[in-house]
Amino acid sequence: MQFNEYLEKTNEIGFAERVIAPLVYVEGLPGAKPQEIIIFESGEQGMVTSLGEGFVEVLSFAQLPVRVGTRAARTDRVPELPVGEALLGHIIDSFGASLDPSRPVPLFSETRPIDTIAPGTGARSRIKRACETGVTMADLMIPLGKGQRELVMGDQKTGKSLFVMRVLLSQVLQGSVGVYAIMGKGKIAIRQIEETLARMGILDRVVIVASSADTGAGMIHNTPYSAMTIAEYFRDCGKDVCVVLDDLTTHAKMYREIALLGRRFPGRNSYPSDIFYAHARLLERAGNFLMPKTGEVSITCLPIVETVQGDVTGYIQTNSMSMTDGHIFFDHALFLEGRRPAIDPFLSVTRVGRQTQSPLRQEIGRALTHFLREMEDIHNFAHFGAELGQHIKDAIEKESRIIQFFDQTAYDKIPSNAQILLFAYAWGDTWKRKEKNEIQAEIKEILFLYESDAAFRGRTDDLVAASATMDMLLAAIKNFKPLPQNTA
Repeated sequence: MQFNEYLEKTNEIGFAERVIAPLVYVEGLPGAKPQEIIIFESGEQGMVTSLGEGFVEVLSFAQLPVRVGTRAARTDRVPELPVGEALLGHIIDSFGASLDPSRPVPLFSETRPIDTIAPGTGARSRIKRACETGVTMADLMIPLGKGQRELVMGDQKTGKSLFVMRVLLSQVLQGSVGVYAIMGKGKIAIRQIEETLARMGILDRVVIVASSADTGAGMIHNTPYSAMTIAEYFRDCGKDVCVVLDDLTTHAKMYREIALLGRRFPGRNSYPSDIFYAHARLLERAGNFLMPKTGEVSITCLPIVETVQGDVTGYIQTNSMSMTDGHIFFDHALFLEGRRPAIDPFLSVTRVGRQTQSPLRQEIGRALTHFLREMEDIHNFAHFGAELGQHIKDAIEKESRIIQFFDQTAYDKIPSNAQILLFAYAWGDTWKRKEKNEIQAEIKEILFLYESDAAFRGRTDDLVAASATMDMLLAAIKNFKPLPQNTA
């Protein structure tokens, strides 16, 4: 419908009295409701964000400011998004329009509001299915469950986006649908994310909802809500969904900008007082749900938040930590040391993921955490220049093997049971006294065998299934032949 048709339908007209981009203050429209779409005669659209005495505050979705004096009309609609299977493989804006001119999005018969109320506790179920990330350190030490909201945080350029794309890869290969929301990034960064997903071979099972830095504030504001709406559509179709929100720091800054321009009372760090409510309401739409037609289906959410020089005590960082089910912290110092992924296992937390692990994986996680903590004490002791005994030298050499085991620079994902096999090699004596390049070569060959040789994969799976404890695993690995270097 065009402007004149809406004008005839509602019989209300308004005029843009004052413009503080992206906010437009419209005089008139007495029947306007919060979140209602307002259309201007010049074609731009906006959303009602506040009702005043004699005026309506409208958040414009246009890139350029609306001119003062422009006529406005109500639409009696809320922001909506077309949804359907055909969205898979496309990169769209927050209203479903394709951002790739060569690949237009087909028309859909179904549309959904982009901002909805999250289901209550009666529609939710306990998280009990593991969400494999394909990243060894995360799966063993900071495990996730399907339906979990796990915050990914760290400084710029520490590997956060690559980590979440590896999670998407692992989940898509297991049958889930991916939704990647990109907020306020440069067009080159958006293109790089798209190309990485294409290189991984999963772009046709992922929907990218993107708003670049030069789009309107209203479009950036709506992006994560649109991503959640798409995730809810696939959830209702009976499919598990993995949603990435990249990133909530940019979204919070945009929300703050809109609030300050609207002269709302600023709180801590000038953010509006309802920033916690806005993000918590968004993340509550994820979870593990009991659907009447499809049974248990999950929306796993990975919001990303940036830190400044590793400071996890900032306002948005602590806000996001308190509304999620744990966080994975990427340490800039570890990144500079060459650790990949640069995850700090001591500052990372998972609140519901461990309940999805088998007893063997729980024991491995505890053993790794305890060993790495002990190694921190040993390194502090070694700094005093004390003479190191043989047992300390052996521990340091074992730590080097564990670091090689965690290193994932060359592999997009490592299957769950292959992780257990590699752990047994690193923890035991198989890789003792071996050089870094030898260990990397064996890891590469083991992963190749696991992916390509059905017999080897079956024996590995049987070994892991038969090992109830670490002692049983380490005893069985001594007789697990052939190793890659002596394969017949």
